[in-house]
Parts: sequence; structure tokens; C-alpha cells
Amino acid sequence: MIVLPHLLKYCLLVIATSWATSSYAQEDIQSFRNNQLSNGRVKDAWKKYDDSLKRLFERKGINYPPHNIYLRNFKSQNEMELWASNTDTTEYKLIKTYRICALSGSLGPKRYQGDRQVPEGYYYIDDFNPHSEYHLSLQLNYPNYSDLIFADRQRPGGDIFIHGGCVTVGCLPMTDPGIQELYTLCLTAHLNGQMNIPVHIFPLRLTKNNMNYLNKTYASDITKQAFWKTLKGGYEYFEKNHKLLPVMYTKDGKYAF
Repeated sequence: MIVLPHLLKYCLLVIATSWATSSYAQEDIQSFRNNQLSNGRVKDAWKKYDDSLKRLFERKGINYPPHNIYLRNFKSQNEMELWASNTDTTEYKLIKTYRICALSGSLGPKRYQGDRQVPEGYYYIDDFNPHSEYHLSLQLNYPNYSDLIFADRQRPGGDIFIHGGCVTVGCLPMTDPGIQELYTLCLTAHLNGQMNIPVHIFPLRLTKNNMNYLNKTYASDITKQAFWKTLKGGYEYFEKNHKLLPVMYTKDGKYAF
């Protein structure tokens, strides 16, 4: 995508997760499959969970292997929801809720390296790491365009993963069995054509009552309040329609729906 902010002062920068180029977009998918499944950890996870995932999806009426999965995270509840749909136009169904076993930092977005914050915002899985120190890991595309505008320009931080184990300094740990299942599922979806798996991270469910809670609790932090308002549009659209909108940004880095 070519962006010309100096010519289009008030343009929207549209980043659709279904259009974005992943780190494997140009790689032969069969070679990627072979490389992943040649790893013992991945092979063991696949052998252990592929059949049970297939049965789970069949019970939910979703085709397996899937090619439309979506992960929605709520930091304050330590929850990661797995949603899936059969086509780009049908509604997503809730498949399963995973437990995030540890979190660091507080509510609010990540803004600099070393702040121990779990990011908040709209991301996608950018890489599959079978050699992780935390068993297996799925890397997110942090920092995204919004983060690059609002975070520390020199040291925004990075290396944000969904991974095994149960310790974190800004990632989303799921225990080794949890990441084995999720890694198998995401790998299956990727091999079935889903180049970018959306991963949305919210402070909590952005209901009216919860927004009131955030505004009251963080009354002195107008920056966080303004940020959460920009997240709310995408959250509300999915709650109402069980469909995803393309992720869009204004020139100044705000999410726009």
C-alpha cells in the first residue's frame, strides 16, 4: 500500500487485515508447511490437537480446516476468545474461550520499550515461531501504524507474542498445552489460506457500564480515555454484527470505523 500523507492531508489510511502482506505471503506454502512440521514441538502439537479441533469446529458448524478465525482478547478478564466463520460474508461464531494465565502492566496501550504493557488495539499474527523460549509462539504485528504515531518514536518496543509458559513482560501467555492447541489451529488456518489472522486486544469489554468504569477510574488520564473511545467503534460493530470491519487509521494515528 502506498501512503501519501503529504498530499492527502485528511486521508484515511486503510489497512485491511485480509489484504495486508504477511511475512510468508511470498513464501511457497508447501515449503512453509514442511518447515513447520519438521519441528518436533509443532509436530507433537499437531498430532495431539488437530483431530480434537476438527471435532470442535464440526460441533459449532464451522468448516475445518478453517480459513476465517479471529482472536479477541480482554486484558482485565484474562480471556482470549476464538471466533470463526465459514466465509468472508457470514457471521462469526464463538468457538472457545482460552485463559490467559498471566499479564503484566496495567490497563492501557503499550507506549515504549520496557513499560511491561500488553498492547491494546487491532493486530494480526505476523509470524510463527516454533523455536520459542516459551515452547511455541505467535508474533503480533506490534507496533502497528497507530502505535508508531503514539508510542515512543525511538523505542516503541516490540516482540509481542502469544506464547507458552505462564510468565510475561508484555505478551499473552497461555501455558504450553494452550499454545499447542492455538498454534495448531492458527497454523492450520494459515495453511488453508488465511494469511493474516486478526488479534484484537481490549482493556475489557467496552460496554456502556465498563466505559463508565474506565472513565471514572482513569478520570485524570484523558489520553487513555480518548484512546479507548477509538477502540469502541470496532468493538461495537462486532458485537452487533459478528463481522469484522477493515482496520482503518486517520492520518494522526487514531483508529477510525
